[in-house]
Amino acid sequence: MNKLTSRMARYDAPQKAKAAGVYPYFRMIQSEQDTEVIIDGKKVLMFGSNSYLGLTNHPKLKEASIAAINKYGSGCAGSRFLNGTLDLHIELEEKLAKFVGKEGALVFSTGYQVNLGVLSSVTSRKDNIILDELDHACIIDGARLSFARPLKYRHNDMESLEKMLQRHQDVEGLNLIAVDGVFSMEGDIAKLDEIVRLAKKYNANIMVDDAHGLGVVGKAGRGTADHFGLTDDVDLIMGTFSKSLASIGGFIAANNETINYLKHHARSLIFSASIAPGNAAAVIAALELMQQEPERLEKLWDNTRYAMAGLKALGLDTGHSETPIIPIYVRDTEKTFMLTRLLQEQGVFVNPVITPAVAPKDSLIRFSLMATHTRSQIDEALEKIGVIADKLDIPRLENAG
Repeated sequence: MNKLTSRMARYDAPQKAKAAGVYPYFRMIQSEQDTEVIIDGKKVLMFGSNSYLGLTNHPKLKEASIAAINKYGSGCAGSRFLNGTLDLHIELEEKLAKFVGKEGALVFSTGYQVNLGVLSSVTSRKDNIILDELDHACIIDGARLSFARPLKYRHNDMESLEKMLQRHQDVEGLNLIAVDGVFSMEGDIAKLDEIVRLAKKYNANIMVDDAHGLGVVGKAGRGTADHFGLTDDVDLIMGTFSKSLASIGGFIAANNETINYLKHHARSLIFSASIAPGNAAAVIAALELMQQEPERLEKLWDNTRYAMAGLKALGLDTGHSETPIIPIYVRDTEKTFMLTRLLQEQGVFVNPVITPAVAPKDSLIRFSLMATHTRSQIDEALEKIGVIADKLDIPRLENAG
């Protein structure tokens, strides 16, 4: 056994979980992403999806994608920088910029690549990237790839952020605050109004990752900056297509000068193949539907309030969530895996979240809503969660009900 294989073989946590019958990852779905999916030939209620608006199987998105494939083919066979830019990409960028209220936008192949490319290219050795400690991994990785110094403040703690800005206000370069608009595991919203106030006070810049905010908060789902009415005060707005927009890819929106710079410096854009035509067309269709059908967003929030009330009535700890992402804190890795497995056996799909995604003491089940969930589906899931939580002795809040 060579050194590499030997090192890989020492990582046996997945094997142990499989042997115990609680391995919860790479579960094979045999159907389209909807409120109900097929796993092992059986129907399972899906409460682990990021398709907040329920558009992944919408006929208009399918039709748009098929039409684009018929016109452009299955792929672009090159990067945006060279032969991979279609008129379809330009149309999408113009629509995205208008939607989020910025001068320009630039489409990348994935949301992860947006943060890698943007954060590593807009900063230099003289700069600081100031991060919320619970920012998504791609923000952290983008900061690591940069030559800037990454600094972390306590989650959504504005006193901690201000101390950080005070300490580094004399930086020779710039301070860039990079923050999730909606936090992907905890479901709470960044205190963007306070972040903007502090950024102005200490002459810092702001980048908002709105992967989970786009299509969820703001007018017609325009995102976190719009939710607070602060679009003009945010320098960079990032979004993904794999959540509410029901496709794959990502974008950054900013002023024209910044977009032009990124076109020629973001390595994850220049050295990656461009987003496929079918994906781009589907996103355009999703943007149109979001604006044509505002009732879809209203239904998402109706479902969110209903499910949150039900979970609180069960006495389960949902933390500080205020969005369709609802954490159910288990605070025990083994029980988190057990709850996931037992729920799937009972026909409910949820996602387990353990370290390193969260601290070991904060292991949780991520329960997420879609606009297309029915009340009866939510009721069924809540009932089964309550029963299994009792069996596993999951912590309850004292003031339940």
